[in-house]
Amino acid sequence: MQKSLFFDFAIRNVRLHWFRSLLAVIGIIIGVVAIVSMGILGNSLVLAISDSLSTVGDSVIITPHAGGMGGMGIGGSDDLLTERMIEQIRRAVAPDVTIPIYSGSARMTIGTEDTVGVVYGLDPDDIPILLEVEEGALLKGESGAMAGAKFAEDNELKVGSRITLKDKGSLRVVGILKERGMGFDINPDYGIVVDGNWYQKAYNQQDYDMAIVKVKDLSRIEQTKDAIEKQLNRRETEVDVIDTKAILETILTAFGQISTFTTAIGGISLIVAGVSILNIMMMSVTERIKEIGVLRSIGTQRKEVRSIFLYEALVLGVIGSVIGGVLSIFGGYAISILMLQTTEYLFVPSSLVYVFYGIAFGIGTSLLSGLYPAWKASNLNPIEALRHE
Repeated sequence: MQKSLFFDFAIRNVRLHWFRSLLAVIGIIIGVVAIVSMGILGNSLVLAISDSLSTVGDSVIITPHAGGMGGMGIGGSDDLLTERMIEQIRRAVAPDVTIPIYSGSARMTIGTEDTVGVVYGLDPDDIPILLEVEEGALLKGESGAMAGAKFAEDNELKVGSRITLKDKGSLRVVGILKERGMGFDINPDYGIVVDGNWYQKAYNQQDYDMAIVKVKDLSRIEQTKDAIEKQLNRRETEVDVIDTKAILETILTAFGQISTFTTAIGGISLIVAGVSILNIMMMSVTERIKEIGVLRSIGTQRKEVRSIFLYEALVLGVIGSVIGGVLSIFGGYAISILMLQTTEYLFVPSSLVYVFYGIAFGIGTSLLSGLYPAWKASNLNPIEALRHE
């Protein structure tokens, strides 16, 4: 009963000073919306980057040491992976699959339009391991090609369209690949995939630009890397071996830190709102010194006086935080559209949890802001409080 009475006192004071209370609530709302929206943006950014990196950490990429990431050593360059190297890699990583790849670029004519695109040469048996078909069929012969999703969209390619590569012949599109996104190995979205034998003849190139090892057991990825290093780099460094799992973890860690930073920026506005509540509560204590004196003189205990002011801070915090939590959904929606052009990561649990974090932080900040005013009110001398004018 007593607790209800003191809570009623707090509600009464909030109503009596409604405009001042409204300003405090608006401060909390802004703070919660800011911290939740920034949290949702950061988490959505991490998820978007994670999804766009099609290589999910199950690959080891091998490139010639002098050739960097490969792909530009076209036409018989020494900076390539020889058949001997590929066989050594296969022996080192067995039973995992090794996929040798040719890669280059070419001027192309599609209809009456000229363009430039990347060209990947693969063994048709290896294609299903790396790529998925959106439309049409997988590559089966040397006269066909598969077009990347973005390349097909930009050049209005369909199954059956013809692509003429300058000085290299004409190919018929037999399939459109499913969009793969940015990867650490190959990026066929903006190019075409051809038969490895056709690539050899067209580019007069026998050796490979790179190789990809698909590791079935991720716990063995370091062991696989070491096996390749020992096999090929015993005397001198012939190849560079890249672990996509490590790259992915590094990138996601970096974006996770960015997410934390953006959330912290949003938290600053909530701290400002907390200072506003502290100021309002201190003003409330000053204005109600005589009332506090009356309460203390009729036997109200110090902890009960403290509870009145803490209830008041709690009411302001709950109202502002709950409204802010609801509005932050719309804030997260708007910022996702603006920054990422998608809202597919808004309603996932790892994003929505920021709403509860924001509400809890808002209520906690309000209570902390009310602690000192409540303590000061409860420690006023009753006699001096009654004499206060």
